[in-house]
Amino acid sequence: MDILVGILNWFSQNILQKPAFFVGLLVLIGYALLKKPWYDVFAGFVKATVGYMILDVASAGLVTTFRPILAALNYKFNIGAAVIDPYFGLTAANEKIAADFPDYIGVATTALLIGFFVNIALVALRKVTKIRTLFITGHIMVQQAATITLMVVALIPFFGKNVLAGTIAIGVICGLYWAVSSNMTVEPTQRLTGGGGFAIGHQQQFAIWFVDKVAPKLGKKEENLDNLKLPTFLNIFHDTVVASATLMLVFFGAILIILGPDIMSNADVITTGTLYDPTKQDFYMYVVQTAFTFSVYLFVLMQGVRMFVGELTNAFQGISNKLLPGSFPAVDVAAAFGFGSPSAVLFGFATGLIGQLITIVLLIVFKNPVLIITGFVPVFFDNAAIAVYADKRGGWKAALTLSFISGVLQVAIGAVAVSLLGLAAYGGYHGNIDLDIPWVPFAYIFKYAGVIGYALVALFLLAIPQIQFAKAKDKEAYYAGQAQAEE
Repeated sequence: MDILVGILNWFSQNILQKPAFFVGLLVLIGYALLKKPWYDVFAGFVKATVGYMILDVASAGLVTTFRPILAALNYKFNIGAAVIDPYFGLTAANEKIAADFPDYIGVATTALLIGFFVNIALVALRKVTKIRTLFITGHIMVQQAATITLMVVALIPFFGKNVLAGTIAIGVICGLYWAVSSNMTVEPTQRLTGGGGFAIGHQQQFAIWFVDKVAPKLGKKEENLDNLKLPTFLNIFHDTVVASATLMLVFFGAILIILGPDIMSNADVITTGTLYDPTKQDFYMYVVQTAFTFSVYLFVLMQGVRMFVGELTNAFQGISNKLLPGSFPAVDVAAAFGFGSPSAVLFGFATGLIGQLITIVLLIVFKNPVLIITGFVPVFFDNAAIAVYADKRGGWKAALTLSFISGVLQVAIGAVAVSLLGLAAYGGYHGNIDLDIPWVPFAYIFKYAGVIGYALVALFLLAIPQIQFAKAKDKEAYYAGQAQAEE
């Protein structure tokens, strides 16, 4: 018995509590089950583990770069600031969990695995559950698992005090969300792609379903974005490095200039992080360097995520193909971009950004205690996806209206989420539209109804595919994965 306990303790301390090695182990097991050569199994383990370590380095870099700015903002204006971006949100959620719920460090990775197998089970039982989609975008699962872990343990005291029950609860609710939300995108994506045979597994599934229903009421699909001409300079934002560096320069550059060199060089204010040294660098060059440093760490973080997720996704997808033939793979939302107007992506980005900026100004005017800073991923991917789907169904008017509303909601509800979860001191929130709606309402249900609220949310998610199936005109096509476009 002592030997077994010792093995379990070793596994817990060295694998479960070290997400990099846990992810590497998942890839190793997945590739072994797929009967890959031993050298591919080993290479996959190394790439997955090192990729997660790179993510940790970049996350730490974002924290150390952002903390001096947070400290200066609190000192000068008595406000907190948070970037609405899933990578900042991942870092903030992990920092908050480590500070307030140390027993839950690394639990998000375990919950991810539980959630994935819950998704598999729901698809395997699709005659009962009506679920047809398997969520396979691993980097999104990592991000969402961290934020949902924080919501569950911080807002439901029972789960916060019971790690085993909490871990299972987080995994189950993640799996339900991934399965149900991606299932909601089957018909919209089939309509967009003309029967492309895939669904969306990203951060906008509820939004895509809503857009597909509402867009035809806001405009005519014949009046689409192909008939509009957009400024050619917007094409530079196709490059994520340029786009993220520009956004960081605009927002953090403005904040640093407002704070000024005296505060940013004050050691009594900047107790952690790097001080501005006026003897070594011009202040405005310091501003540019600091803003670009955010972009550097974001780029490094994304590279690390791609590195381990590429292996993780291959392992997951191979397993799903063997176990669940005929199901829809739920993939990155960018896969849908090529089926819409070439102008839709940039149009959604631009109109969503305008909505965000207006709402940020309103937060400042009304002296909201949390300053929201826009992040690249929500303002680009959410609003681009919304514009692509909306334009296809309701033309440019629908794309304009819905992308703008999305930008407003991302900032307004993001500010609510930061306050609710106590993330102002950690500098970030997930920020994507699905993590605003439905997840912030879910979080309030958790807060005020506890375990009962958790059960209600789970039942609500399970009811959605039943309603979808009840409304399907062709039941056999629904099950066979052949839901076709209805114009």
